[in-house]
Amino acid sequence: MSINSESETAANLQIGPTTLGMVRIYVEGDGVDLPLDFDPEEAEEIAEELMAAADAARQMGGKGKSKK
Repeated sequence: MSINSESETAANLQIGPTTLGMVRIYVEGDGVDLPLDFDPEEAEEIAEELMAAADAARQMGGKGKSKK
């Protein structure tokens, strides 16, 4: 499966700080239990990549709301 392939798979996503000063992205779905820990700098880089991808998707006519 590539990043541009649609899927019917559902999963829950949680993001928050850990007691050890890391940022955890936690993915839980059918048969998946995946905690991913990042230092704060890495988390900021991921956030920047998410924002850039959202902007690109918006420009391609994605379903998201326009940024106000």
